Amino acid sequence: MNYVIIGGDAAGMSAAMQLVRNDAQADITVLEKGLYYSYAQCGLPYWIGGDIEKEEKLVARDADTYRIKHGIDARTEHEVTSIDVNEKRVIGKNFEIDYDKLLIASGARPFVPDWNNNQLKGIYTLKTIPDAKKIIQRLKGKRRNITVIGGGSIGLEIAENVCKAGHKVRILERSARLAMNFDKEMTDHIHEKAIEKGIQLDLNHDIIGFEGDEEGNVTSVITNLSTCKTDLVIVAVGVRPNTDFLTNTGIHLDEHGAIKVNRYMETNLKDVYAAGDCATHYHRITDKDTYLPLGTHANKQGRIAGLNMCGKPRVFKGIVGTQIYQFFDLTLARTGLSSREIEELGYAYKCVQAKLPHVAAYYPTHEPILIRLQYNEKTGEVLGGQFIGTKGVDKRCDVLATALYHRMTMQDLEELDLGYSPPFNSVWDPLQQTARRRS
Repeated sequence: MNYVIIGGDAAGMSAAMQLVRNDAQADITVLEKGLYYSYAQCGLPYWIGGDIEKEEKLVARDADTYRIKHGIDARTEHEVTSIDVNEKRVIGKNFEIDYDKLLIASGARPFVPDWNNNQLKGIYTLKTIPDAKKIIQRLKGKRRNITVIGGGSIGLEIAENVCKAGHKVRILERSARLAMNFDKEMTDHIHEKAIEKGIQLDLNHDIIGFEGDEEGNVTSVITNLSTCKTDLVIVAVGVRPNTDFLTNTGIHLDEHGAIKVNRYMETNLKDVYAAGDCATHYHRITDKDTYLPLGTHANKQGRIAGLNMCGKPRVFKGIVGTQIYQFFDLTLARTGLSSREIEELGYAYKCVQAKLPHVAAYYPTHEPILIRLQYNEKTGEVLGGQFIGTKGVDKRCDVLATALYHRMTMQDLEELDLGYSPPFNSVWDPLQQTARRRS
């Protein structure tokens, strides 16, 4: 079987390894636009900040490893420009290759709106190792005034790391608050932490464009409210699926431009599959497809696509919307639906919120966790939760994500048998204590 995979990162190589393990006759070609295979995109801010010492730490397997150890024709600098679905042929710059089965795992790219002068030097996005290299090189030598555009998870991670590296940081955000996927009752704590660390927050700022000097370097960001002097800009306002090359193929896309797939990662075209940041994701709570590009989803979807391509049927069970990230000493986590998302769906719901110690209150290492839970007012089914604290956040978020996966109720949460010892927990876990406070 002649398998072709477009994209050499999480989804693409997870699929490729399943083909290697399960089809002894597999002839696998991977077409990667860039130079790097299987690298940790999520680690890039921490490389910029100095927590990761060198780029080699971010690369799980290079192209040569796939070629020599696994017999995969792993190509670099092979950009696909179109697909002939009738002839079952992938076409690129200076190459064409036929397939029996095709996986599109082309990922996503950072989105830069059509702002005035957005091509000035010193305006960056962060998605690849070369992106990070350019930023690291630009930051060398002296303290810089850095503007981060976007206050979501990536923007906050970037802001934290350039701040820790000694630079002066401003966040420009078009909304009234940071981290809009959290409820307002939670984001106030994020604002307080940013200000405590010396980050300037400019909220409700719509970007109009940029000004530069005679050499073409960015010098200012112009918004609807002010002109902000800057030495460097990092844009983190979201991503878009890399699907432009699919024009005229007839493949079905959603409103984001993501490829619509079924639970077997099949597209509407015969023998064409898609997975990862270029594809849709089934959401278990809403029972609908959504677009939430994350590395965890890409790895799972790629694995399942590979199994289905070689005749070992496996269903993608879906996501519940779990995210976690660090902002200085805070851990920010959420899973399920926020209040805004629930309201958009028209569900009748209630919220309960509590601030509780992460271990036994009398134990000397206890730290507070702020917990907010959303649940169905009629059935008691858990719909989502959010967590902010310095310790113990990841454990509670993962417990709640498991509960959401299994459509558990608030009462079910109370009855879970969770580990207890004073250095690790209270006799009632903070998650359970919060659930008990519902009306």
